[in-house]
Amino acid sequence: MNRINFYVFCAALAVLCASCTNNKPQRQVVRLDGEWKITKTDGEFPVGTFTSVVPVPGLVDLAFPALDTVGTLYQDGWYWHQRTFDLASTDFEKIELKIFKAKYHTKVFINGKFAGENLYCFTPSYFDIQSFLLPAGQTNEIIIGIGCKDQLPDTIPDGYDIEKIKYIPGIYDHVEITLSNKPFINNIQCVPDIVNEKLRVVAEIETASPNGLKLSYNVSEVMSGKSVASRRITPKTILEDGFVKVDFEIDMKGAKLWSPESPFLYELKLSTGADDKHVKFGMRSFRFDPDTKLALLNGKPYYLRGTNVCIFRFFEDPDRGSLPWDEQWPVTLHERFKDMNWSVMRYCIGFPPERWYDICDSIGFMLQDEYPYWLTKKTVKAPHIIEEYRRWMRERWNHPSVVIWDAQNETETEETGIAILAVRGLDLSGRPWENGWAAPVDPADPIETHPYIYGSFNRRANFIEPEEGYKKNLFSIIRRPGNDAQDRINRRNRGTGLPDVTFDNPLLINEYGCIWLNRDGSTTTLTDYVYDNLWDGKNLTPQQRLEVYARRLAELTEYWRAHRRTIGILHFCGLAYSRPGEPRGQTSDNFTDIKNLIFEPSFYKYVKPSFAPVGLMIDTWEKEYTGGDLISVPVFVINDLEQPFNQAIQLSFLLDGQVVSTYVKDINVPSYEVLTVPFEVVIPDKTGNYLLRGEYTLNNENVYSIRDIAVK
Repeated sequence: MNRINFYVFCAALAVLCASCTNNKPQRQVVRLDGEWKITKTDGEFPVGTFTSVVPVPGLVDLAFPALDTVGTLYQDGWYWHQRTFDLASTDFEKIELKIFKAKYHTKVFINGKFAGENLYCFTPSYFDIQSFLLPAGQTNEIIIGIGCKDQLPDTIPDGYDIEKIKYIPGIYDHVEITLSNKPFINNIQCVPDIVNEKLRVVAEIETASPNGLKLSYNVSEVMSGKSVASRRITPKTILEDGFVKVDFEIDMKGAKLWSPESPFLYELKLSTGADDKHVKFGMRSFRFDPDTKLALLNGKPYYLRGTNVCIFRFFEDPDRGSLPWDEQWPVTLHERFKDMNWSVMRYCIGFPPERWYDICDSIGFMLQDEYPYWLTKKTVKAPHIIEEYRRWMRERWNHPSVVIWDAQNETETEETGIAILAVRGLDLSGRPWENGWAAPVDPADPIETHPYIYGSFNRRANFIEPEEGYKKNLFSIIRRPGNDAQDRINRRNRGTGLPDVTFDNPLLINEYGCIWLNRDGSTTTLTDYVYDNLWDGKNLTPQQRLEVYARRLAELTEYWRAHRRTIGILHFCGLAYSRPGEPRGQTSDNFTDIKNLIFEPSFYKYVKPSFAPVGLMIDTWEKEYTGGDLISVPVFVINDLEQPFNQAIQLSFLLDGQVVSTYVKDINVPSYEVLTVPFEVVIPDKTGNYLLRGEYTLNNENVYSIRDIAVK
């Protein structure tokens, strides 16, 4: 054979070998969402018929015919979900079942054989099911058993929430089967480096032959599909935790940055030749500056304005139905939130379906993602939560929307801090951690603060309003928000001889108010006496109470924003239950029509402007004013934006909706600053209940702050 023919032969052989490799079936994903059969037993594996059907994802109270009576507390029994599936081929080296999230305690049987179990309730379950499958073309049966919260071992976090009454079991996220070959890509972590315009990629690969592993990648823009980087590489590999780990960089020169205002997404496709995996990511950075205490998004200050979603509370709302898993409803929910001038959200004491995180990525929401740990059993120790923290992080770390890992809510414990230290280094993006009412782990980590200053007025007997009036008592001083880790630790140590602690960390108000009303305008168990003591609540109509609520919440929002004692303020609560009937609830959201996501009108009218990127606060709080007096009224102008704010501010007295007098000033507020603008005004002579309104209009949106002015 001459040299030319030899080269031709080698080239042909190489093409043939590549063809053989490419003939291997690539990764396939079979979704098992949809209608499943369901039955309930006392714990025994079901041997009878399945009497009802239920949607997956969903909860067991959606079964039809119903398996339980109204009011069931779901404290015992097992709920067995059954369906069949066919696979066109089983000629794969890797066949894995993933249950995205199910609670409480998951057991899996394939074709009558036990395939495995998972005690954790809030993160994915993975099962190798290849050995349990029937040959291709035959119908397989899958049965997933879900237990109840009270049956979990004392060492497993169960999502306890003192303000919940039901812990409804269910497969509340997707179920899917992945079929592929080896080398199999088990996990990818995308680590944006916006300073050097690179993307670091760290991937775990399951393979029996790590030497000479060849990969190819392609990065494309999600919206346009345009490819921005593509290459074939032979990366260096190391063995770690039973996987081959690869670590390499991709040039992202000129990449568009992700932010709530511009949620630009990319997709990485990584291939081993036998398997490929796609992940979306955004080029962004987020951290807190330990010196300035500011949140920095992509290196620039970013004040956090937003709300909370308590999805597990909403799960027990009587009007919930299948809404969390509807195609459009969660999208509309987040769009409604954006319209309230919110760009940050805490998923509070629990994780929603995984699709909600995709929605936040694409719509542009930053998330404080809170693990469901609140007053959890003391038998739950750090080793028991470290594993689920690890699973949680691996599921979420490519979402640009997730900017804060939140270890727990309002709990004084050392266990979560120990767990944070154990897992923190796994996130190569270095997101900050928040640790509830426990000591912060790092000087740059934020501390949650819950200044429920109206809570002091929720007393049944012996209430006396402060002589100067409750508003002046609350708002005429600049106070530290409080009700946080520092306060709680010092309270616990009082009388022990231990010195007080002082934390110099950034403060984040992610709960405040304590003036909740149910959707129908009735008070909650935490607010009955606030309304009676301050606003003659029993003699108000529901609509009047709702207006009181909205105006007081707007004042609180303005106050905390104006004095800049916190790097953010998150309304509580954007989505929760509403329980006006017995047993009554403690909090609520602000919708009047939850199915169509219609905000209560007063809430939308008054609270939305209080969260405007450039907000206002009229700083006057007297119970009464004397007609004809000349007074100075400070108006705070709060500029959360990078751009200076140049605008005319108008301050007007109104009586019965009619303007009595008006004052105007042109102002210039530097970026990220608060300017105090003094207005010299004359109190109207005529006795009456006036409204003082400070406002500006920009881009057809009117932003205002109002105060009641009682003239004697």
